[in-house]
Amino acid sequence: MRNRTSLPPPPGAGLSLRPALPGRAVADLETPGDLDDSVLAVRAAEGDDEAFAVLVRRHSSRLLGLARHLLGNHADAEDAVQEAFLSAWRRLPEFRHGASFGTWMYRIVTNRCLNIARRRPHPLPLESVPEPAAADADSSPPRLAETDAATTALVRALSDLTPELRACWVLRELHGLHYEEIAHVVGSSEQAVRGRLFRARRALMEAMRPWR
Repeated sequence: MRNRTSLPPPPGAGLSLRPALPGRAVADLETPGDLDDSVLAVRAAEGDDEAFAVLVRRHSSRLLGLARHLLGNHADAEDAVQEAFLSAWRRLPEFRHGASFGTWMYRIVTNRCLNIARRRPHPLPLESVPEPAAADADSSPPRLAETDAATTALVRALSDLTPELRACWVLRELHGLHYEEIAHVVGSSEQAVRGRLFRARRALMEAMRPWR
């Protein structure tokens, strides 16, 4: 069985979602953690696989969170992000620096997750929704049961959204992207994004009305 924590490497590159970063290229960069993404992307496009490894380490955590929220399964999310990084490595010459590297990766991961979700729509498991705030030590069993039921209802409501509505809601509410950034990520207009968010929020509010 393939190790899900290892990114399938392009020829000549040893990449993973948690890469070790010693080596010639990173030593040449001196302080890679302080370099701008655009500089690292240029070096990676020129064949510096260690520069790309820095980008993988820098962005993998957020991208894994995004994929998990969209797909509802950690293993599937890891696969999607690994494939997205491999695609990005191959497409680095196409990268336009008008958008940030992080936004570009958000777009690649989101598109990959949307394609997966459209092919096999199914209810999102519980892990796809952020955990509720920790209950007070003196919370009663009925109160805890009510919180669990509300969380389950939110999972069901999210699973009822179309992949496009869910993606916009996740990018805005869980990842804090601005409307313009979301529009770039999902390949749509800002007006369309606002419309999708309105419909998603209205559907979730209606579904959660009994728990308010």
